[in-house]
Amino acid sequence: MPDYARRSIALALAALLTIAALVVLDVSGTVAQHSERAVAITVGWEHACALLDSGAIECWGRNFYGQTDAPDGAFSAISAGRFYTCGLRANGAIECWGNNEYGQADAPSGRFSAVSASYSHTCGRRAEGEVECWGYDGRGQVDAPGGAFSAVSTGGEHTCGLRASGKVECWGYNYDGQANAPDGPFSAVSAGGEHTCGLRPSGAIECWGDNGYGQADARSGMFSAVSAGGEHTCGLRASGAIACWGDNDDGQADAPGGMFSAVSAGWHHTCGLRTNGAIACWGDNGYGQVDAPSGLFSAVSAGWHHTCGLRANGAVECWGYNESGRADALGGLFSAVSAGWHHTCGLRANGAVECWGYNDDGRAGAPGGTFSAVSAGSHHACALLDSGAVECWGYNRFGEADAPGGLFSAVSAGWHYTCGLRANGAVECWGYNDDGRAGAPGGTFSAVSAGSSHTCGLRASGAVECWGSNSFGQANAPGGTFSAVSAGYRHTCGLRASGAVECWGYNRFGQADAPGGTFSAVSAGRRHTCGLRASGAVACWGNSNAGDVPAWLRGGRLPNTGTGGLLTRVDGALPVELITLALLCASMVLWMLWALAQRRHDRG
Repeated sequence: MPDYARRSIALALAALLTIAALVVLDVSGTVAQHSERAVAITVGWEHACALLDSGAIECWGRNFYGQTDAPDGAFSAISAGRFYTCGLRANGAIECWGNNEYGQADAPSGRFSAVSASYSHTCGRRAEGEVECWGYDGRGQVDAPGGAFSAVSTGGEHTCGLRASGKVECWGYNYDGQANAPDGPFSAVSAGGEHTCGLRPSGAIECWGDNGYGQADARSGMFSAVSAGGEHTCGLRASGAIACWGDNDDGQADAPGGMFSAVSAGWHHTCGLRTNGAIACWGDNGYGQVDAPSGLFSAVSAGWHHTCGLRANGAVECWGYNESGRADALGGLFSAVSAGWHHTCGLRANGAVECWGYNDDGRAGAPGGTFSAVSAGSHHACALLDSGAVECWGYNRFGEADAPGGLFSAVSAGWHYTCGLRANGAVECWGYNDDGRAGAPGGTFSAVSAGSSHTCGLRASGAVECWGSNSFGQANAPGGTFSAVSAGYRHTCGLRASGAVECWGYNRFGQADAPGGTFSAVSAGRRHTCGLRASGAVACWGNSNAGDVPAWLRGGRLPNTGTGGLLTRVDGALPVELITLALLCASMVLWMLWALAQRRHDRG
């Protein structure tokens, strides 16, 4: 073979080996950081965690006590409690993180084979079979009986263990009979809030204890697993389908279709592990008020734990916490929407006001008439009549619904008080005046926004001035010019003339961490804030959520590792980038061979 041919082939092989080495190095480094599949799922009160096949733990949801800050390293099992989480290391040690008010996260030393975390106590099964519990013991729930168990499950204030014989034995609080296990053998047991469920060897589920929501009325049929939640229960059918029963106020019993390999019922939500390794969750979403839907809006309003947006076509769409139907937007077209604490009000195109949600004290009972603006407060609502007069309705203990006479150009309802903007630019407030929230300063304003315990006004010059409670700096408006201002619970956000959003005050949930970019409107809620992009898209920031499964777990995709993303996998398929690299390598080899053949042809 000629020297040039040998050199060409050598170069091709070297290129192939170099690329392959880079791929292997990147793949091995990436897999060491992330796994492609979840193998177990556990749900706490407002957070959830997945055990990956690498042994790593991935958690999401509320992190007030650090319950989602899983430590590094490999685990073989995991259990999420109320505000804390415990994992079982491969060497048998138990490690817990999060809230430790009662010592529930202080796992004893030694080797365990299982762990179960609950409301405020934890139990582990020793390698020899004995059960050891720690944490709150007000009901005797940590006083485990002696002898060997094959499984243990912690409930609200009771605990149940499964003996090797199949007998279930429970201890602790027994007010509703949740610790009175029936006779006969079981193959699994799960302790819930105040009820318990066991799986018979035949595949039937039997429950006992509190049944106020039907959580102990087990469905018929064959099951392979059972999980008792706060006031609902879910079972995994032998077919792979999930069936749930009991309390469904948050949709926690509305299991989606499809095939699952595991299920975990929390307090107000449930998560299932699909057979392809993807995770699906349903029910309470940690309020979900930051999960803005896609599409374009013309206005947005952030309420207590829900958000509402006005679509460009006039339709209202709401998301987040939906107790009493506050997020169940009425059909038809609106020209404005205002999300309050437990209710929402919208302004129809014909000037009529309609409200939905909680109606205690008549806060959702809007009066008749033609209005030009509406504002939903904490327990009341106010609207601006076409004539310029303000009319309020709902709770009026502090006079927040006693609007003064005269004409206004704008109105804003806050927490038990209301502020209106007079036609001459003066601000006038009425109702509860603790911390001076209703004590408006003199001078002229162009806009006013009433928050929880403070108020902010926009001067004609563009300066923002705030008054009332300043416990978290929510009344310390920065200098410079603004075009709009919104006062929330304990924080405030302003829209700069440039379109940038700037927030100040309480920021424990990130509600004051405004993202970059330009906006056309901003609305500050309780623990979250939403802005309307110039494009019409809605961006929200702040309070996190237990049901907000990371995108790579929802769809079986790996997260971006920051190293070029060389492991994007979709539902068990080969990584897309590896396929691309293989094609590039094949193309290079073919090109080399073609060049060699062409040279031979030219010389022949």
